[in-house]
Amino acid sequence: MGKVVVQQELCKGCGLCVEACPKNLLVIGKDANSKGYYAVVQKDEEEKCNGCSLCAIMCPDVALEVYR
Repeated sequence: MGKVVVQQELCKGCGLCVEACPKNLLVIGKDANSKGYYAVVQKDEEEKCNGCSLCAIMCPDVALEVYR
């Protein structure tokens, strides 16, 4: 089981991690951060995350942390 933690203030909502996730567990959120970007959030399906870290590898802003 894995868990993705998104640092909301660093995320620019580019969507690269959303496309990289093989389980489709990440989505662009509905709330903007202080810079006006809509940051990524993990769906409520944490049990499906396998902790592969592809989302964190793709993030150009190093805004994601993956825990296994």
